[in-house]
Amino acid sequence: MKRIWIAIVKLLGWKFNLPAEGERPELQRCVFVVAPHTAVSDFLIGAAYLWALNVDGHVFIKKEFFRWPVGGLLRRLGCVAIDRGNRHNDMMGAAVRRFATGEPFAVVITPEGTRKPVRRWKRGFWEIAHQAQVPLVPAYIDFGRKEIGLFDSVMPTDDYEADRAAIHRLYRADMAKRPDQFVELNDLTK
Repeated sequence: MKRIWIAIVKLLGWKFNLPAEGERPELQRCVFVVAPHTAVSDFLIGAAYLWALNVDGHVFIKKEFFRWPVGGLLRRLGCVAIDRGNRHNDMMGAAVRRFATGEPFAVVITPEGTRKPVRRWKRGFWEIAHQAQVPLVPAYIDFGRKEIGLFDSVMPTDDYEADRAAIHRLYRADMAKRPDQFVELNDLTK
């Protein structure tokens, strides 16, 4: 099924910028940061890319998507239901503990936390990487160029705001499927 989906996405004209084999070992233990997130199709295209990378990624998705009949499929694809209204669900702690095993593990997070415009990214992506001491790997889905790929990895420092700004600066509204739904770094001051 994964190979078929990769082929379909490529037939739709998408270009995958894949690193050479063995070139990016950090991809097996990292937090993927994906932005801009403005459409459900981000997940569909991103899943194909993750499979093409041969990474066993776990995507955090709001629990409302896990209703029948889609829920079972999402779980089999490595998706994890997030209850955004429950601050006590300890998903960050669970991810950090999983990284502590030393086994290959990758988490995919959209820091906006929604497809709507947001002026403030959620900190979870950074907290997980910082506590687990694994790299943040910014990934992009550029709808304008029909291209998907990765930026350079960033090891989290002790300064969330500086790390977030450095990553946020990589993304542009014209990359999004719905450019009006993404707030660029420069627009945060307005």
